[in-house]
Amino acid sequence: MADHDTWHWQEPGTAWKGAGLYHITMTIPSREPLLGSLLIPNNDPKQAHIERTELGDTLVDCLLSIPRYHPNVEILHFCLMPDHLHAVIYVTREMSEGIASVVRGFWQAAKKLGRASSFAPNAILNPQGVRLFRENYQEGANILRDQLGDAAYYQLPPIFTEVPFIRPMGHRDQLPTTIRYIDMNPQRLATKKLMPGFFRVQEDIEIAGRKYRGIGNAALLQAARFAPVHVRRTMIDEAMHGDNKRLRNYMNGCVLAARQGAVMVSPFISDKEKEVMVVLLAEEHPIIYIADNGFSDYYKPSDGLFDAVAAGRVLILSPWEYDPSKHHVTRPECVAMNQMAEEICNALSI
Repeated sequence: MADHDTWHWQEPGTAWKGAGLYHITMTIPSREPLLGSLLIPNNDPKQAHIERTELGDTLVDCLLSIPRYHPNVEILHFCLMPDHLHAVIYVTREMSEGIASVVRGFWQAAKKLGRASSFAPNAILNPQGVRLFRENYQEGANILRDQLGDAAYYQLPPIFTEVPFIRPMGHRDQLPTTIRYIDMNPQRLATKKLMPGFFRVQEDIEIAGRKYRGIGNAALLQAARFAPVHVRRTMIDEAMHGDNKRLRNYMNGCVLAARQGAVMVSPFISDKEKEVMVVLLAEEHPIIYIADNGFSDYYKPSDGLFDAVAAGRVLILSPWEYDPSKHHVTRPECVAMNQMAEEICNALSI
């Protein structure tokens, strides 16, 4: 493995070109667990792991074969889940075809594996087929096409029908964070299976005449005291000009309020609000988090919130339906969410 200090980190605007680190995710759109089974020994999520199917094993072999065809590519890390695959890929030197072409080639090979598994759905792939595909994916596909004919071959479901998602890493800190995220996938899935209540979307949570959807512990709404976390722009400006007393006192006051039993409510948008949230989570205080988007069918909270949701210390609320095209929060949405936090605190505090 290359030394971390020599790795290339993507500069803005250079994604898909040249050397760099990339997080690749390939998903079975139907979400069928065709790649493996989740095992949870002793019902302990920390012991959770994936037992691969033949298709899962073969897909991993296909991933690890990429450097044979692209010597400038290294597979740094990966995690196979029942219905998707995560991988961290390092492109060591500039390539004429770029990372998108490399991943597309992997995807085409994966679709060949998918068609082969569709041809033998009960056995996934017979031992001879597994060996053949692992030795040479193209030859295996050609033999299957010869057996069936082109028309019948291309009627076989390829399973991996979506182009893999590619995310370039633009900063050194993203590598350990991404690897931790990948490695925690089995544990998170096990936690959701063992504690489905906190991770199931709850509909029509009405507060002060406004309806929300929620994930987490709705019993937090029965607390006696609530307080918002909203760092004002004037506090930030004062701190930037050397006077951080008001900002420091406000942030400390939020933590003190939580220590005294208040449930803190906020969208936690600004960096300083996020700093407050980190302390609240570290000290295991309950919070209500206002989200700027709804919940997809496969939504799971981020690393910082996931364990707290599982422990019943967090409720995530959103008044919006899920929008898969949404990537950034707007200024009007920020204002609206801060108003919602105030509204919740005023309506629920006894």
